[in-house]
Amino acid sequence: MVAASSSLRTAAARGLAAWLLATAAALSGCASLPAQVQRTHSEAMADATATPLAQLAVQSTPDDKRHLSGLRLLPGGPEALATRITLARRAQKSLDVQYYVVAADASGRQFLRELRDAAQRGVRVRLLIDDLHVTELDDTLRALASHDNVQVRLFNPLPVRGGALQTRLLLSLHQFERVNRRMHNKLFVADNAVAITGGRNIANEYFMRSESANFIDMDVLSVGPVVRGLSDVFDRYWNSELAFPIEALVPRSDTPEQARERFDAWAGDEPAPWPAHGLAAQLAALQPLALRHAPVTVFADEPAKASGRAAAQPTAMDSTLMMMRSAQSEVMIVSPYFVPGEGGLRLMQQAVDNGIHVAVMTNSLAATDEPLAYGGYARYRAPMLKMGVSLSELSPQPSRRFDMIGDMRSSLGRLHAKVAVVDRRWLLVGSMNMDARSSRSNTEASLLIDDIGLATEALELMQQHWSESHYRLRIATTDSRVEWIEPDADEPVVYRVEPHVNWLSRLRLNVLSMFVAEDLL
Repeated sequence: MVAASSSLRTAAARGLAAWLLATAAALSGCASLPAQVQRTHSEAMADATATPLAQLAVQSTPDDKRHLSGLRLLPGGPEALATRITLARRAQKSLDVQYYVVAADASGRQFLRELRDAAQRGVRVRLLIDDLHVTELDDTLRALASHDNVQVRLFNPLPVRGGALQTRLLLSLHQFERVNRRMHNKLFVADNAVAITGGRNIANEYFMRSESANFIDMDVLSVGPVVRGLSDVFDRYWNSELAFPIEALVPRSDTPEQARERFDAWAGDEPAPWPAHGLAAQLAALQPLALRHAPVTVFADEPAKASGRAAAQPTAMDSTLMMMRSAQSEVMIVSPYFVPGEGGLRLMQQAVDNGIHVAVMTNSLAATDEPLAYGGYARYRAPMLKMGVSLSELSPQPSRRFDMIGDMRSSLGRLHAKVAVVDRRWLLVGSMNMDARSSRSNTEASLLIDDIGLATEALELMQQHWSESHYRLRIATTDSRVEWIEPDADEPVVYRVEPHVNWLSRLRLNVLSMFVAEDLL
């Protein structure tokens, strides 16, 4: 549900970008990427069928369902991290890991330490990270790649390394069309047998470990045929001309032995305890898993999308919209950044006219970590309400029910899950937001699952847990303004402007939104 805008904001943003482009080119001396890069082609391990994880996947699948994929939702942050760590520890052949962000915080340190430990056991580790946010980890990742069995590649790197992100972006604006395109996929595959994909990156806030703000998110653990499909997607990104071995970007500053010692000193050697309960504990004990079994389709962009080349097949967004257009009764969408555009409005109007109930959950201005994306959504808020779309926005204050996804630590709650349910049967979970950036600029991957049980489980999360911490939006009968109804209130509390945000923040957003084109949101 995305369309381009031809507003004055687009023209203003292009004028500003042109000025920045000229300035950046002069400052950077037109920095560029290395021209001659050697990439060793590799593919997912095909001989991992005898590993304990592969055998566990078989044991967790009834004989009459071997043609289906086994699936389990991971709404809880702590369990999502514990499951990844346990899979890393149980892997014997390979770990294929692909993320938009791996942070240099406690979670990132623990995660990379587990990859190192797996490699030291003889597991082949292929780590692919989008380059945008890795500067702080450049030397650390270079040192990790000095360990035997570890390969690290950075996707679509900026031509300028070092310095703050804002500086790198400014000095890379002469390649804006390319560097604006990012790899937003999230994937973790152990022994080509068990996979985790969804919305989570690797950082404290995705696993309920931040003291300031934590994300409400969703992953899916899978076994069976879909895992091979996900591994194929990983291989295409890994072997892409946009995936640069870190050795080609970060020069060696010491010997391999010194680099390994430096990484080991950074990562530490204090292993986390084995999980005592839940899915991760079952994996640790190699006990058969309780899974739903269903047909699954992988929606994944080709890596060439990040180079701006036209795709030979439908994008992940194209496939998603096609699925939503097939709805007969209901479409429920959870998207932290929801900017439908004029084209999206038309699709929603067609659905409503056909008697289909459309509901959207997104962040409130007080909860979002991307105010400009909220500003883009706010332009369409009233038209959506007037046509009959149900809208709710996450309050930054966690609900009393949020203990099921992890301890929020009295922090702000922020929605980050990307989930859709169609006709209470089809469930979509992945990395894709419903906005122009996911449609045109970023690469994305999602799973489309045909299972009433998992769709019902996701709906219960939306309606019984997440919705309790959402403002319900409506159009006032007196003056047609948007109103917000407070969640969890004994008596209804009605707000006439974005709740828990001061006037200065709203003014700042309105001004900044004038300079950012909608297709950049």
